[in-house]
Amino acid sequence: MKLSRRVTVLGTTFVSLAAFVGWLSAADASRAPAPEAVARTRKQVKMLDDLYKTAVVLITKHYVEGKQAASAGTAAKLIFKEMKAKGHHDVELLDVTGQPYNEENVANDDFEKEAIKQLKAGKSFVEQVVSKDGKDYFRAATPIPVVLDKCIQCHENYRDVKAGAPIGALVYTLPIE
Repeated sequence: MKLSRRVTVLGTTFVSLAAFVGWLSAADASRAPAPEAVARTRKQVKMLDDLYKTAVVLITKHYVEGKQAASAGTAAKLIFKEMKAKGHHDVELLDVTGQPYNEENVANDDFEKEAIKQLKAGKSFVEQVVSKDGKDYFRAATPIPVVLDKCIQCHENYRDVKAGAPIGALVYTLPIE
């Protein structure tokens, strides 16, 4: 094949490839979740966050009586497990101090690790939209500070934590619908 013919074939191939990549990018952009759907999911996460944190505080105030009792965190994790099993959403309880009460409460992915850094720096809500298996999900992380002296009964390692500083985080993953 002559050099000019090869250049023409190669040029046509590059143009076709560029058009295909452009089409993929446009298809990907049109697949992004609608801003209204993201806003609805964000609102749902904030409601769930209020609900779960209120439940933990009330359980601690009214039912936790020392180390022998099941902690409110343990009760919350059981509720989170049920919500996930029923297909509603996923919530994880993570340590942000570097001294986890349970080894399973550590950040496992890049979002969780970055969210913990931001929460420790003072942010009150960290979010990200991700796609997995062709479905869009809203991920969010919120801080958990020590709010009651009673919390330290079971979490003595948090005794020296500065007031209002996060000791944990709730990390949510909800489908965007």
